[in-house]
Amino acid sequence: MSRTGALATRWLGVGLAACLAITTIALWLTGRLALYVNPDSAWFAIGMAVVALVGSIATFALPFGAEADHGHDHEHGHAVAPASARREAFAHADHAHTDASDAHDHDAHGHLSARPRLTPAGIAAFSGGLIASGAVVAVLLTPPAALSAELAVSRDVGAPPLFVGADVVTLAASGDTSKFGIGDWSAVFAHATNPETFDGKPVTLTGFITPGQDGATFDLTRLVITHCVIDAQTARLPISANGSAPATGQWVTVTGTVRSSGDGALEVRADQVATIDQPTDPYEY
Repeated sequence: MSRTGALATRWLGVGLAACLAITTIALWLTGRLALYVNPDSAWFAIGMAVVALVGSIATFALPFGAEADHGHDHEHGHAVAPASARREAFAHADHAHTDASDAHDHDAHGHLSARPRLTPAGIAAFSGGLIASGAVVAVLLTPPAALSAELAVSRDVGAPPLFVGADVVTLAASGDTSKFGIGDWSAVFAHATNPETFDGKPVTLTGFITPGQDGATFDLTRLVITHCVIDAQTARLPISANGSAPATGQWVTVTGTVRSSGDGALEVRADQVATIDQPTDPYEY
């Protein structure tokens, strides 16, 4: 394997893994890993990043081109049967021309086999390498950021987040709701069979603005993730407030009261809507 091929093989293997590992560790050290991973699961991502980085460093002990060594021993020993000097000389003379021809053919074959051949498998491998390299470079160059309000709207399927259900509704009816987030309340609003039970509950909730539905002034929205941003789900609450709604995507803290609209629906009637900067941890879990 040529030095260029060996370098390309190292880059597509341990090179890309090391870049992603370093990025993960840097996000953790700067407190921004929560933009991508649930803090309860961060230990796994960090642990795997450390293992990948240590393994990548260990590969420097291998010489370039070792990837092409399949462990075959191409050296063969030949035993020469005892023979007279005359017979040995005759044998060498008889095969001299043949050996020279075989050596020439072997050199020609080696020269042709060393030339790169354009095959479907080679094209696929090259294309995959370019795509993987581009993805990793994009990760390295893109500043860490939370998922956008536009993406939250596009992911909204009109249902409360999964894994939030009857137990939350029961707790909301009789327990302490001071720590409830938008995801919890969206489950209550969707599943409550007796909306009047929650009428008058005080709330203080933080989220970002999305366009209101069903007559609401705006919807207070938050993304709820289980493990990482890939499984992010949209949770929305209808907010009734005096005045116009802040711009879509603006983060706010709403202080108000849960009210039953009388038609079996619930909404939050806002007493105060205060604009804020995006929180350090923009998701609910």
